[in-house]
Amino acid sequence: MSNKPNSSIVSLSDADLYKVDLSGANLTQVNLSGTNLYGANFGESYLTQANLNGANLTQADLTQANLSGATLTQANLSGAMVTEIQLDRTKSLQGATMPDGSIHP
Repeated sequence: MSNKPNSSIVSLSDADLYKVDLSGANLTQVNLSGTNLYGANFGESYLTQANLNGANLTQADLTQANLSGATLTQANLSGAMVTEIQLDRTKSLQGATMPDGSIHP
């Protein structure tokens, strides 16, 4: 019997998780690229180093989520509830649609 930790990374890419409640979830390093997370609740969840490239986070509640090192390249954050401090801790926002509708350079 091995005592090695499971090092595989979970992938939910391109899933439809419309208005899902992920509050308190540990989503560290999870692949959520291209996933529809419209209206999702991420209260007190960990998205540390998660791949959210191209994810639809429109109207999502990220206010208490840990986004440290997360990549949100080309993600849609229109109307999302998220703070500037959280966004500053992400790895990439290149081409992302910001909560105010502007496109991040």
